Amino acid sequence: MKTAAERLREGNISLILDSYDDLFSDFDPRPYVQRALSDDFLVECKKASVVKKSKIELRMMIPKHKRNHFDEVKIRKRMKEHFNKHFKDEEKKVRNIKATGSFWFFLGVVLMLLGGFMLKKEDFFSKLIMIMFEPAGWFFFWEGLNKVFIYAKEKSENFEFYKKMANADIYFLDY
Repeated sequence: MKTAAERLREGNISLILDSYDDLFSDFDPRPYVQRALSDDFLVECKKASVVKKSKIELRMMIPKHKRNHFDEVKIRKRMKEHFNKHFKDEEKKVRNIKATGSFWFFLGVVLMLLGGFMLKKEDFFSKLIMIMFEPAGWFFFWEGLNKVFIYAKEKSENFEFYKKMANADIYFLDY
């Protein structure tokens, strides 16, 4: 059984920053509340969050003489907005993949049922439709299940990252 301190350490992502600008894109001159987050920062967070299973604490360590509590409030708000927006976008993407997969699955079932009903008929046209519906039904059936259970999981890498980060506690500490 793990202690509370061990569980807390498991969820920590600690980054040492020279200044608040390390969190943001160098090419974006806007104020902190609108500025784009740095790709380097996001990559580091993503790498660190992969092994984290519990709630994440994002700890950014800034030199004591450079800390500004007013800027930290703005930055924390900007980061939460960024992570929540991207989480909702990724959630929508995964939901759309699963909806498409479910539709394909049910279309496959319908095609196989229609093909099965055509087995009773003896005319050429019915046999031709049965020959076409059976493989098409199996294709939609299996591809639909693939989309729901496998493809959606493959496409959810960013979903999991943004879900963790949207729920993360963000702290600034000095060093």
